This record gives sequence, C-alpha cells and structure tokens, in this order.
Amino acid sequence: MKITPYISRELHKDLRQEYVKYAKIIPLARWLDVKIPSKWYRRIVGGLEIVCGIALTFIPHRRTKQLANWILLSLMIAAISLHWAVDDKLERSAPALVFFFMLTCRLVVEWQIQRQDKAEAAKASAKAPSVGSTHSNIPAKLAKND
Repeated sequence: MKITPYISRELHKDLRQEYVKYAKIIPLARWLDVKIPSKWYRRIVGGLEIVCGIALTFIPHRRTKQLANWILLSLMIAAISLHWAVDDKLERSAPALVFFFMLTCRLVVEWQIQRQDKAEAAKASAKAPSVGSTHSNIPAKLAKND
C-alpha cells in the first residue's frame, strides 16, 4: 500500500498524506539539513519492507534472514519513533509495535537456535577422538588381531 494504490486506493492516499508529516521530522535529514521527498521516503520504506519480507520468507540462508530481520527491526523502531513524534493515535502505531515484537521474538528464537547448534557442535567435537590420540576406540579383541 505504500508503493502502489492497486490494493486499496483509500489507504494509499492516507499513507501518502501521513508520509508528508513523517518526511518532515526524520532525525537524520534534520541533522544533515537535507529535505527528503515524502514520495521517495514512502517508496524506499515500502520497498525495503517487501524485499526483507521476501528474504525472511523464501531465502533459506541464515545470515540473509538475520540481515533482513535487523533491517525490518530498524524500520519498525524508526516507525514507532516517528509515530510518537507526530503524536499519532495508538491505532496508527499499533502495526509497527506488533511487528516490532514479532521481529524481536524471531531474533531471540534465532539466537537460541544458534546457541543450541554451537552447544551440539561442541559436544560432538568433545566426543570425537583427536587425531594424535593414544587411546583407541577399537575393542581389545580386534586390536590383538592386528
């Protein structure tokens, strides 16, 4: 809806009006004294959301998913802060809050999976005999036959 009016013309028009307010108060643009057109700000945010959503859904590479998660999480933090700065009502900022919590939960779950994988790898390497080990896993009867 941020990029095209094909889904809902009314919501697209409403978003266009809202992004005019948001583009005026972007902190980085104010600090650098740069004016960012609301049209491009809206399109860039919408495009990033689509690309990162596709990456989270369809790309199996873990680091790509993590990067997409971090980008979306950053966008949600920016959205929440912009909603707060323009004194939007809760129903206006609720989607950003919900997605912020969902992305945070996904990040925590991914960290737990990584930690579990590392622990399993450490267990596996501890069980595997080292190359120069003097101990053998060959039973005594078989070892005598050699």
